[in-house]
Amino acid sequence: MPRTATLTQKTALEMLGVGPCYHMVNVLADLDQVDLWMQALKGEAQWEKIFAGFQSTVDWPGGYFYKELLEVYPDAVVLLSVRDPQSWAKSAHDTIWSVRHGESLMRLLSSAWGEVDPKWRGFLEMVDGLLWKDKGTFANGHETLEQLAEGMVAFNEEVKRTVPAERLLVWEPKDGWEPLCTTLDVPVPGEPVPHVNDSEEFVARVIDGALGGLQAWQAERVSA
Repeated sequence: MPRTATLTQKTALEMLGVGPCYHMVNVLADLDQVDLWMQALKGEAQWEKIFAGFQSTVDWPGGYFYKELLEVYPDAVVLLSVRDPQSWAKSAHDTIWSVRHGESLMRLLSSAWGEVDPKWRGFLEMVDGLLWKDKGTFANGHETLEQLAEGMVAFNEEVKRTVPAERLLVWEPKDGWEPLCTTLDVPVPGEPVPHVNDSEEFVARVIDGALGGLQAWQAERVSA
């Protein structure tokens, strides 16, 4: 689930040798990957192509498809990352929700960028499909913090009902290395679980990307 310390998880898994670990940051770094995820949303996933060179995945878009990946990778363990629902709802509202909704500077710049950059427009459409529209995780309601929190709890309960107990680990960073290492059958590192807080980085990344994209578009218009 996005906004549940997924960058911490990515870093931790890579420290344990279960990497590279695929994360939404990989999509942001290479927007050409959006087309592959749009195909997956249509039921035409190319999993081997998407995850070529990777040993694990956290966050969306990968986590959204956990049911499909359970079948494609029968030996894989599902890591259900959890967080206090109210705390999660506030974080999600201020980041992933505000990219597509409301009147924040981030949303306005992001939408403007999408108007002039087809790749970013495709990314936003992918996000809508994964989270907010059609069969998105929160398509049934996300306008309030309460709805976001309820949607998160409902998703977590669905995962617990769906994934066989022997293939499921419910974990958050404060649980420490031991549950994770036991499940993966790897040694416990001698250093603490890393802590990566990317809320501010998320907003800055989107705003900086939008400004850069809009400036590039303006420069092209001037030189044309």
